[in-house]
Order: sequence, then structure tokens, then C-alpha cells
Amino acid sequence: MDPNITVVTLGVSDLDESIRFYRDGLGFPLRDRDPDSDIAFFTLDGTWLALYPWDALAEDATVPPEAVSSPAERDFSGVTIAHNVSEKSDVDAALETAEAAGGEIVKPAQEVFWGGYSGYFADPDGHLWEVAYPKLTDD
Repeated sequence: MDPNITVVTLGVSDLDESIRFYRDGLGFPLRDRDPDSDIAFFTLDGTWLALYPWDALAEDATVPPEAVSSPAERDFSGVTIAHNVSEKSDVDAALETAEAAGGEIVKPAQEVFWGGYSGYFADPDGHLWEVAYPKLTDD
């Protein structure tokens, strides 16, 4: 298998809300889509991000959707998405942007054990994003 990830699909509880979060709040470029479509694609550098209704994605994968009343009640899925930035200050700026867009700061930006600086936010469905400055040299 060629180790090339081309699409990351997130199950979402409200497609329109999630489109607004990623497009309007975070500035991700939304590909043209039919307004009645039940999927949205964002073209990112090197891959695509897809949003698809949570229950439909679970059905497609033939797994139970874990019926819960809110995204915050879902168990940790064991998956995070990372976004690396080139400046330490960009971590704080990205977390502020995510929070202003409706995301929740899960772990404020801080120096981390591996020598970098990072923090986490959750999107409206609880998907965890790490924003990291991977300190590669002595600053």
C-alpha cells in the first residue's frame, strides 16, 4: 500500500454548523458543492478534509454510531489531527481563531515534553486538533 493519506473524513452532527466552523471560522477553502449534498470537502495542502454526517459515516463503516446526546459525551476516539506552524506565536493565534469560531480549547498552548510548544482545541463535534510549533533548532 502506498503510504499517502488523501482524505480525512470527520463525522459531524450538524453539517452546516461544521461547514461554518471550518470555512468561516478557520478559513479552510471549501470545494464547490451542491447545497443539498450531505458531504463537504475542503482542499488542504497535501490532502482533503471531508465532513459527513456522524450517523451516515458510522453506517458506511458498519460500526455503531454510539448514540449520545452531545459530542462532549463521546469517548475519546484515540485520534487527533495535528496542524504544525512555523512560529511559536502562531500556536496561540491558531487556538484563538479556533475558539472565536466556536471551538473549545482543550489544552492551552504550553511548552511540551518533546521540546516544542502546542495546544489542543475541539471542533463543534469534539474532534481534537493539536496546533504545534515543533521546535527543531535551539531558539
